[in-house]
Amino acid sequence: MKYHKIDSALFIKNRKNFTAQMKPNSLAIFNSNDIYPITADSTIPFQQHRDIFYLSGVDQEESVLVLFPNAPDEKHREILFLKETNEHIAIWEGEKLTKEKAFKTSGIKTVYWLQEMEKVLFEIMTQCETVYINTNEHYRANVETETREARFTKWLLTKYPAHNVAKSNPILQRLRSVKDKIELDLIQEACTITEKGMRRVLDFVKPGVMEYEIEAEYMHEFLRNRSKGFAYTPIIASGNNANVLHYIENNQPCNDGDLILIDVGAEYANYSSDMTRTIPVNGKFTSRQRDVYNAVLRVKDAATKLLVPGAIWKDYHVEVGALMTSELLGLGLIDKADVQNEDPNWPAYKKYFMHGTSHHMGLDTHDYGLLWEPMKANMVFTVEPGIYIPDEGFGIRLEDDVVIQERGEPFNLMRNIPIEAEEIEELMNK
Repeated sequence: MKYHKIDSALFIKNRKNFTAQMKPNSLAIFNSNDIYPITADSTIPFQQHRDIFYLSGVDQEESVLVLFPNAPDEKHREILFLKETNEHIAIWEGEKLTKEKAFKTSGIKTVYWLQEMEKVLFEIMTQCETVYINTNEHYRANVETETREARFTKWLLTKYPAHNVAKSNPILQRLRSVKDKIELDLIQEACTITEKGMRRVLDFVKPGVMEYEIEAEYMHEFLRNRSKGFAYTPIIASGNNANVLHYIENNQPCNDGDLILIDVGAEYANYSSDMTRTIPVNGKFTSRQRDVYNAVLRVKDAATKLLVPGAIWKDYHVEVGALMTSELLGLGLIDKADVQNEDPNWPAYKKYFMHGTSHHMGLDTHDYGLLWEPMKANMVFTVEPGIYIPDEGFGIRLEDDVVIQERGEPFNLMRNIPIEAEEIEELMNK
């Protein structure tokens, strides 16, 4: 891992919060992700399952965490099973976690090698009544690949069919959505790395550069600041490409007079950042581009102030829709008749702003969070309104990451990333 060591107090606290919500005489099991194959002997770089990382800090493959707070044997109340490291593995792959290093990382004292798991699991499964399995119930989840977690769950329920079954995910959805101070610092670091990339790009962009060259500038800056790279597939969309919401080809030239919509974010220690900026290729907004840009910025600033404890995600988006409707009327993109005759299920503003304004963010770019429950302090949300005008050849989106505060306006983790049109022009033309 490139990132600095994380204080194990975070993971100790996370486990304590999770086990406090478990049923009596129950245990919970969490698996790492697979290393996914490409073909021949090639693999996709490993990405740890965020839940086992959240609860243990362990960031390597073939790891299993068991939590059994009522275990008769105290040493079995928290268990890590790890791939056994040896000299051969150290030479060919690099050293894996030893039992001592696993304790320093996680705060878990009981560590077994993976080959001991079935034997130990048999013992503790005879001592519990309920087993918590870990399923992916995120509202955006669309998983076609059978994960290591899913394979393990299938094996577990076949071998121990008489146990009661409970779900870890509802507990994790609530816990992970509210960030600890250590987590906020890690997300801030990801945002700070993103800022460095943005400033590098503002100094780099000029007519004729390719979208992928801009992507490369970000990657260079991210890697040199201890990030693995992008937290999600980057969008570098010049001209009309910005009107394709998930444009990821990044293979077109950036032409004089066009805008570039840049939706990128660095990861740091598995935590995400998520930024969008829209900049002029030649360093100067046209009058029309600036008018639309400032309209989006006003919506973003006003929408940010609505993110307060107690707010409901669905109601929030209705309020943001009203803000956007007002701006679109001012820009002449819709008129009063469009609003009066709109379909309540697809309001008039949706023609130019068709996506949501905010989502939870943290270990995942679209992080855990139950959207029907009120917002709470220390939740992290994106704020990302946009206006997309294919007939005029450009789209504009602006996005920051903010932390809901107990009182007052949210704290902007991207407060130092240039966003005002004048500042962007000044930096691009210095």
